[in-house]
Amino acid sequence: MSSSPSSKALSGSAFVTLLLIALMMGANHVSARLAFDHGVTVSTAVLFRSAVTALVVWVIVRVAGVPVNVSAAQRKALLKIGLLIGLQSLCLYSAVARLPVALALLAFNTYPLWTALWARTLKGERIEPRVLRAMPVLLLGLALALDVAGAASGLGASAHWGRIGAGVAFALTAAASFGLALVFTQHETLGLDGRVRTAITMALVAVAALIGVVAQGGLALPNAPIGWWGLAGLTALYGTAFTIMFTVLPRLGVVGGSPIMNVEPIFALVLAWAVLGQTVAAMQVAGGLLVVATVMWLGLRRR
Repeated sequence: MSSSPSSKALSGSAFVTLLLIALMMGANHVSARLAFDHGVTVSTAVLFRSAVTALVVWVIVRVAGVPVNVSAAQRKALLKIGLLIGLQSLCLYSAVARLPVALALLAFNTYPLWTALWARTLKGERIEPRVLRAMPVLLLGLALALDVAGAASGLGASAHWGRIGAGVAFALTAAASFGLALVFTQHETLGLDGRVRTAITMALVAVAALIGVVAQGGLALPNAPIGWWGLAGLTALYGTAFTIMFTVLPRLGVVGGSPIMNVEPIFALVLAWAVLGQTVAAMQVAGGLLVVATVMWLGLRRR
């Protein structure tokens, strides 16, 4: 979950570690698309990823001797957060299954705006002027990246949105859900160790995904070897990224929510081109860079 950025300059090793996490998270989504293209359902992918990550983080909690003291109020908050992160996971992977991976992640990267809107609506917080200034820039970048007029695709607006509309809706729902989860995390889980919070949240997401798997008639496993590589990749990459986030970053004096990790869509763009053959127009790349730069600028603000 998001944390306030450190005011200290990053060391070289910290900077490289943050880029490595962003690379692994981008590769996780490319691996997910491989799995989806070869028979794996979204709920199956979320189940594998979340269950393994919950187990890994729980091992970290036990090895580190972190006290697991969760109040009744925190338990209620964690249930809400778990359901929201479950919804976010299902929707984001559903977007990845329908859109070029980088575009799905760029649409999801609107979550800082959703966070500000939820905080204003539910907690009465004033929206910072910096966020208000960023909103039109972020939306402009997203409009360029998604090719809202259908000019780059050559299909025209109607046909283009008929092709990408469902994927964009899933990505924006994921962003809204994640933004709301961040607000609840900030206001209703104070004092709870981040590792404990993450282990419990991922376990709840796994339970939600398991319910979805059962409702769909059971696990949908890959129908080709490359699909197995995708499923293994998304599980290993996500779990490894979280492990590094909780074991290496604290030793380097870096918070997990560093804005540098928002370069994930750029890594995904390159990997999706190399692995999946996905390409986007130059205008869309420019829009994506604008989105990433704006989100990083927001993340670097002092709180």
